[in-house]
Amino acid sequence: MTMQLPSDQDSTGRTLGAEELELLRQVIESGTLTSTKGEFVKTLEAEFAKKLGAKHAFACASGTAAIHCAVAAINPEPGDEIITTSITDMGGLTPIIYQGAVPVFADVDPETYNVTARTIEKVISERTKAIIVTHLFGNPCDMAAIQELAKKHNIPVIEDCAQAFLTTYREENVGTIGDIGCFSLQQGKHITTGEGGLVVTNDDKLARHMFLYINKAWGYGDEKPDHYFAALNYRMSELQGAVAVAQLEKLEDVVASRTRLADALTPRISGLAGVSTPTVTPDSTHTYWKYCLNIDATVIEGGAVGLGAALREKGIACAPRYIQKPAFECQVIRDQVTFGTSRWPFSLARPEAVDYSREKFEGTYKALQHVLVLPFNECYTDEHVEYLADAIREAVASVQKVDASNVTQ
Repeated sequence: MTMQLPSDQDSTGRTLGAEELELLRQVIESGTLTSTKGEFVKTLEAEFAKKLGAKHAFACASGTAAIHCAVAAINPEPGDEIITTSITDMGGLTPIIYQGAVPVFADVDPETYNVTARTIEKVISERTKAIIVTHLFGNPCDMAAIQELAKKHNIPVIEDCAQAFLTTYREENVGTIGDIGCFSLQQGKHITTGEGGLVVTNDDKLARHMFLYINKAWGYGDEKPDHYFAALNYRMSELQGAVAVAQLEKLEDVVASRTRLADALTPRISGLAGVSTPTVTPDSTHTYWKYCLNIDATVIEGGAVGLGAALREKGIACAPRYIQKPAFECQVIRDQVTFGTSRWPFSLARPEAVDYSREKFEGTYKALQHVLVLPFNECYTDEHVEYLADAIREAVASVQKVDASNVTQ
């Protein structure tokens, strides 16, 4: 008999409740739904900055908007290059294009799925304006090496922390190690307002630019305000802000629950032939946006796809190969489908910057071939973890190529 696991796509896997409803009631009764007049978004920004230990935090409309604000703050010239990862959501890439810069992809470590200083260094050029690193699934990149490389070349680093709330690297919160940190409050993240985002920085100049970018570059509070440059309305509403304030109060418990549950699952499935549990970057914490297995196709029939099919028969809605293909194989980038028929800003790119030859991305293809993403959230119980572990063991036994006696329990 299959067990229904809590899902982060509905109330079973979310921490939304009376606290959020009470603050929403206060917003509705106030009649002030815009953050330019209300107090909840301002409270969220102050509390989030305090929680992360950052000097500045600003709320915005989405995780994509957060990345866009960060890229805009770096202020690239048309045709400048921004290095990013080949395994990411398109919301982390299209802001680069909209700011007139060219996304240049670095390969990833096939065990952590993250970019590294070594893979980034291979694609740095005289046009590189910024580096975006993504702490995929809640496991941090090796930031010491990346920061050393970035400082050597005087290139700012943007951290995409959409999946990594309160993840630490050498006792520092990710998002505060580079120049700008970007967070997402989308439905499936550690805390949520449905959609929503946050940016943090310790740099006053970058902070000013991001505040303006969220507000159509209107200089609120200035003696003679104007619209100083081209920018959008990326403001978060007070309704979202109220939910976010309540959610933020729960964040430590959410992260602690996910970590405890993952730490309980890992030893239950460690040692299974052909299955590797998540790699955690040394001297770091992993906050488990998802729980990922690395599958050896020489041992498991059908590899990640085969094991995924076996797990789905047991009600585990897993995702073999995660995003299925490298980001540069998506039509918008592969065919340079941008503004009209111009191909801009790709029309400004160096040929080397848009060379997506397969041999340049050996780690990316290996990572996507072998990764199996399992659903995971803070509302699991010990019984859910035990069911998940049993399901994995049974599924592995059903699709393994080796004799069952070789499987370590």
